[in-house]
Amino acid sequence: MRLSAILVGLVLLVASTAWAEDGHDLWLRYRPVEAGAGYVPTAIAPVADTPTLRIARAELERGLRGLVGAAPAGADRVILIGTPASSPAIAGLDLPLKAAGEEGYLIRSATFDGRSATVIAANRDIGVLYGVFRYLSLIQTRQPVDNLAIVSAPKIKLRMLNHWDNLDRTVERGYAGQSIWDWWKLPDYADPRYADYARANASLGINGTVLNNVNAKALSLTGPWIAKAGALATVFRPYGIRVYLSARFSAPIEIGGLKTADPRDPAVRAFWKAKADEIYKVIPDFGGFLVKANSEGQPGPQDYGATHADGANMLADAVGPHGGVVIWRAFVYSHEQPDDRAKQGYAEFKPFDGQFRDNVVIQVKNGAIDFQPREPFHPLFGAMPKSNLGMEFQITKEYLGFATHLAYLGPLYEETLRADTQARGKGSTVARVIDGDLDGRKLTAMAGVANIGTDRSWSGSHFDQANWYVFGRLAWDPDASSRDIAADWAKMTFSPDPRFVGPVVDLMMGSRETVVDYMTPLGLHHQMGRSHHYGPGPWVAGGERADWTSVYYAMAGPDGIGFDRTARGSNAVAQYAPAVGACFADLRCVDEKDLLWFHHLPWDYRLKSGQTLWEGLVTRYSRGVAGVDAMGKTWGDMAPYVDAERHAQVTAFLKIQRREAQWWRDASVSWFQTFSQRPLPAGEALPPQSLDYYQGLSFPYAPGI
Repeated sequence: MRLSAILVGLVLLVASTAWAEDGHDLWLRYRPVEAGAGYVPTAIAPVADTPTLRIARAELERGLRGLVGAAPAGADRVILIGTPASSPAIAGLDLPLKAAGEEGYLIRSATFDGRSATVIAANRDIGVLYGVFRYLSLIQTRQPVDNLAIVSAPKIKLRMLNHWDNLDRTVERGYAGQSIWDWWKLPDYADPRYADYARANASLGINGTVLNNVNAKALSLTGPWIAKAGALATVFRPYGIRVYLSARFSAPIEIGGLKTADPRDPAVRAFWKAKADEIYKVIPDFGGFLVKANSEGQPGPQDYGATHADGANMLADAVGPHGGVVIWRAFVYSHEQPDDRAKQGYAEFKPFDGQFRDNVVIQVKNGAIDFQPREPFHPLFGAMPKSNLGMEFQITKEYLGFATHLAYLGPLYEETLRADTQARGKGSTVARVIDGDLDGRKLTAMAGVANIGTDRSWSGSHFDQANWYVFGRLAWDPDASSRDIAADWAKMTFSPDPRFVGPVVDLMMGSRETVVDYMTPLGLHHQMGRSHHYGPGPWVAGGERADWTSVYYAMAGPDGIGFDRTARGSNAVAQYAPAVGACFADLRCVDEKDLLWFHHLPWDYRLKSGQTLWEGLVTRYSRGVAGVDAMGKTWGDMAPYVDAERHAQVTAFLKIQRREAQWWRDASVSWFQTFSQRPLPAGEALPPQSLDYYQGLSFPYAPGI
């Protein structure tokens, strides 16, 4: 009897482990729908035998089997998938597929062979795969599928992840373990996880991936490493994903044996043409190069007295005959100290509008500094109508608490995309710039710095998956609602129960603002620890560059706080359209969320609330801490709707976030009070430690450096 009991216990343990969730399934869990939901098993009509359509059919089978069960013989419902070229049945339906374009899809209810049918059709196979994922998501989110008439096409052409992965498998600003690219085993062994990665991206419509860090090594462009990239491209190709490589501008010197990398030198141009030819022989659908040049010490054309246009066009000429593109980052600032780092990207690129090749995309960060918890939109958006401008967002949370702080970035992305540049009058939103609508641009792009690693949950925490998800959804449609996307993600990832979805979506939508409150309220920015960017460091000063310090941006002193970017200061407001710049410069017009980004103000300046600036800062820091408390309470109430394993990890991370939010509040208040020389508002607790204590904390092994 004792042995029998032990065996039963082992069986139960194995079963429990098998059903435990660790986040690896992402939003593609396909758990059974509840009884009475109205979904029924559905047969799948025969599908043409192409690599992508085989994957589409397998995904449809997998999803339907998990959600509603296998279809019995003679099922009275059928799903028909394919293209007019691959399916005579779809060709005979004469579907209005023009609106679907090259990558979009159509999902329509119809009748086929006397049975109720759902048709998932597209002009190309990849559109069919995208349509299959969309159809399955309708069931996952409990939307009706009996009477469908959906046509969807991406508004942006290049929808990309940028991996800041190094050749030694470390990940710059990565908080989810090692790089998923096991370069040592490539090209001979392709880890099955590569297909899982491609599948997850295809479910969002992501169609490109840059494999290596923008701080690139020239070695990545040598033959053995091209072969490794080629092996990944082979895995990704059926999922509609092209690979790109970050190119080091000085590669002609480092691996080409030349004495110069001057883009005007014929030998340098010949090197890059030969290198492009070499890559395309291995990877026929190679996407092209991503380049970081003349920024943070990286080599570039300015080293030779040439321009960004000279450098980008040289590479564009090399990949252009193969259909490739060059993505040239506008995140630039030279070793010379500028009067305001926020102005340099505009100053270096605006004069060359119209001089870049048609296959060059200038990739612009959402703000002019560097992925801060909040930044006004970059002034280049709307300022270069004759050039292809792409958006660069950061998915990994370099400045928002790494993987352990819950911060849903959908509102950050949406805030930027909906910002009105007024470059061509009202309604000239950033979204209309990057989807090409505003200026008639055809080559459009949105990139996200990936948060993916070898962690079983892919992104280091369960809620950080939502940032990958919302990025992909907004890259497909930059006008979509981040709240609606959060709701879809919550339903697919955790539970469709409204008692769960409502509170959790509210939690997600407020989470980024909570982080802004306890880190950088009222437009403060760049207040983190030096180098590792972990924790508060408003006292950071000295070192190689002033604009790598916190004190440079806060400008705190007895007279007040904030960076003056009006005409009295750096005049960065002049880089925006006149109406926008005038509003930013006007204290009666500027939104208080951007106040200290544009203005240096006395500590007793009166906010709209009636509080002084000093009181408002302290209140917001404390409000951020209280916001984390509220998130913890909400998440605790969600235990009945979430598996114990994932609920426990999120709970643990929220406790870390609570402790570190308090640290941010106390350290920041302690530092800025040395300048304000004012008491804390009534009811506000004094920091429990001395300023020397906070300044003395050290983190030499923080991740992601």
